[in-house]
Amino acid sequence: MILCAGEALIDILPRTSTEGEPAFVPHPGGAVFNTAIALGRLGVPTGFLAGLSTDLFGTSLAEALAASGVETGLCPRPARPTTLAFVTLVEGQARYAFHDEATAGRMLTPADLPALPASVRALFCGGISLMAEPCGSAYETLFLREAGRRVTMLDPNIRPGFIADDPAYRARIARMMAAADIVKVSDEDLHWLEGPGEPCELARALLGLGPRLVLLTRGAAGAHALSHTAERFMPAPAVQVVDTVGAGDSFNAGILAGLAKAGALDRAALAEGLPDSVLEAALSLAIRAAALTVSRAGATPPWMEELT
Repeated sequence: MILCAGEALIDILPRTSTEGEPAFVPHPGGAVFNTAIALGRLGVPTGFLAGLSTDLFGTSLAEALAASGVETGLCPRPARPTTLAFVTLVEGQARYAFHDEATAGRMLTPADLPALPASVRALFCGGISLMAEPCGSAYETLFLREAGRRVTMLDPNIRPGFIADDPAYRARIARMMAAADIVKVSDEDLHWLEGPGEPCELARALLGLGPRLVLLTRGAAGAHALSHTAERFMPAPAVQVVDTVGAGDSFNAGILAGLAKAGALDRAALAEGLPDSVLEAALSLAIRAAALTVSRAGATPPWMEELT
């Protein structure tokens, strides 16, 4: 099983009513939630860990996970509200306004963390759940606790407007990167973390912090996979973009699923350096999954049969 630990929320997406008036539609989402959904749809045994509310929205999140084959047995189910994220689109790019005070997801604490079963072979963390407290401390504790026991992957998926304590957040990401086997960053994430510079050079520098594999996504320009022994690039296919919500999350799922299907989701294999063929196959699956996602409204990851 690949366990995805992090936020689940409701995206409130902009739409137009049948009368032509502006409207908003609720849609299950959250970066880590989306990655779990995408993994389940790609046919990989997947679990999800977060504080899931017992309210109407929390129930819909749990049902959506189950419908994509994702297990939620490790999730605490507190009687707190669900996080809401109002989404606006600026030139096709998603911008968010979060309503997150005292929610089920945010109030997860280190004391709520379960022991992970032996069936969990990889742990994925990231997203806005690392920017808020106390849940940020809980997910960092989990990630550092499990590093070295199983494959760990981090996607910061940075939302600068949501960061309350910049130095503390940067320090957390540095600690988690040092413990991660795989790190995925967008070019925007990379510049926020490392400043100006050529993206691939900045991504290579991250390898010196500890990760065995760094993935750099550059939107329509494609994606790079960089390790100590190999570098691969794959262009993105031309698609009609509806919106970019969930694109990076589907990419993450594609990478993890591709490595799992190749038998390469293994710390020793990552340390030795993955063959070019394995990196290319995983990149291909990830990019195709992301491309199909951006061709749809909202975060709607593809099923495996749509990609074959």
